[in-house]
Amino acid sequence: MRQFTEATEEFDAHNYPATAQEIIDEHGDMVLDLPNGSETVEEALEPLGTTTFEDAESARLALYSTVSSKAIGRKFYSDRDPTAVGENGPEQVSF
Repeated sequence: MRQFTEATEEFDAHNYPATAQEIIDEHGDMVLDLPNGSETVEEALEPLGTTTFEDAESARLALYSTVSSKAIGRKFYSDRDPTAVGENGPEQVSF
């Protein structure tokens, strides 16, 4: 298994422009270690089909954007979002 940074470094060596399918053909079996499991590059990029990437950066951004929810912590949780209008939120705590 690989971390995102290790996996995407391999994207740098790929020749661009390249389609998502070409990247899958080359790197699709690479397994990404995610906080809540794992996923292959193929599983992440497959929905992009014939999308063409002009450079490694756009391919990396696509990978970051298409991994499943296994890549996030607790779903629907944020201690940074403000309380919505009309809702009672937690009381402020002063440290």
